Amino acid sequence: MACFLLCCVLLIPACQAPQPSDTKLLQDPEVVHASVKRLTDIIVYDIFSPPVASRIYAYTSLAMYETMRYQEPQYPSLTDQMRGFPPMPKPEPGKVYNYLLAGARAFQVVAQKVTFSTDSLKLFEQQLYGRFRKAGVNETTFANSMAFGEAVAAKVLERAAKDNYRESRGFPRYTVTREKGVWQPTPPDYMDAVEPYWSSIKPLMLDTCNQFQPPPALQFDLDTTSSFYKEVKEVYNARINLSQEQKAIASFWDCNPYVMHHTGHAMFATKKITPGGHWMGIAAIASRKAKAGYVQSGQAYALTAATLLDAFISCWDEKFRSRVIRPQTVINQTFDEGWEPLLQTPPFPEYTSGHSVVSGAAAVTLTRLYGDNVAFMDTTEVEYGAGQRYFNSFTHAAQEAGISRLYGGIHYRSSIENGLEQGRRIGAFIIQKIKVDTVIPNKPKA
Repeated sequence: MACFLLCCVLLIPACQAPQPSDTKLLQDPEVVHASVKRLTDIIVYDIFSPPVASRIYAYTSLAMYETMRYQEPQYPSLTDQMRGFPPMPKPEPGKVYNYLLAGARAFQVVAQKVTFSTDSLKLFEQQLYGRFRKAGVNETTFANSMAFGEAVAAKVLERAAKDNYRESRGFPRYTVTREKGVWQPTPPDYMDAVEPYWSSIKPLMLDTCNQFQPPPALQFDLDTTSSFYKEVKEVYNARINLSQEQKAIASFWDCNPYVMHHTGHAMFATKKITPGGHWMGIAAIASRKAKAGYVQSGQAYALTAATLLDAFISCWDEKFRSRVIRPQTVINQTFDEGWEPLLQTPPFPEYTSGHSVVSGAAAVTLTRLYGDNVAFMDTTEVEYGAGQRYFNSFTHAAQEAGISRLYGGIHYRSSIENGLEQGRRIGAFIIQKIKVDTVIPNKPKA
């Protein structure tokens, strides 16, 4: 009898109902935030370029949202409003699902197809599933949720397989010319051009890659009275006279995924998030600030990521059409061969500024989702040693991201200003095209 009672006591913990701290997980938006953050860590580790990273964010986040949205019927499909997606699977009547779990599974299936370092993703995934089981998800609901997430992921991957990414991996290597005023690889490593054929990737929402083509870049002209020369000198003089605040702004928005450092004969690299990764971080901050649930948070990630992808396609179309020479090349060849920018010049043409285009577009999308004048402390770069900065709106952040490239010595002013406008036009098109059917905080009364 004593042995029987002892066994009963030992079995009690295993038979107890899940605790409130466990069951909270079943509706916790932190599952969504943690999933995207783990993906960002993988993107940094694998050193994906900014355009490629935007594609990874887009397909993973769309898969997650399209699975989770059934928890709250007022949230519409995004892929139904985008180009090239097949119809998404629907939950089967009579079956019970946990849509957060299903969304996490959809996210993981896609993420593990479009990244390299999948071991970290798989470990995160298994730990997460263990927490769902501990929180009380029974085996039938667990199996239903996993299957539904996998079905949605498969349809998203169908679209990814047809966006011309795979084909673009086999396109000819970009040929650098010695034409006057045309982009050339830059110090210290003179790297090959990054994604010269990115404009061939099929957009998610834009009609064409050149739908929002900016005004022509300034004509290369070294006459001291020309607009081009004046902008070159502005970059040169800014570098010499930078304040500590301007240096901090440039470093905060560097977002260069792979910076090479040379010390004598030694070389080492620093890895950071991409510009798109920074804006996905801002989407996380905004969602938490709004106390958004997991479906609303998922929508914010999905639409922000989709906006980033289309913005990169538009920007890269212009970069490799105009092929504008970088300030460092002009300055080194013309009047100061020892001049170096504060930031390492990225390996692709100058016009338009990628930071400006994607920031301008993402700011419009996030303003649509969370409202105007959303003040926030941007802590995205803290773990990369660049501190934190305060912004009174998404537009404020986008404007600072743009001007940071002048302070960094890697972009001309017209590239920044035209890039921001290009991005704003992309964002305006997207929020008009895509219906999100959510209440807009701080929306002015009619």
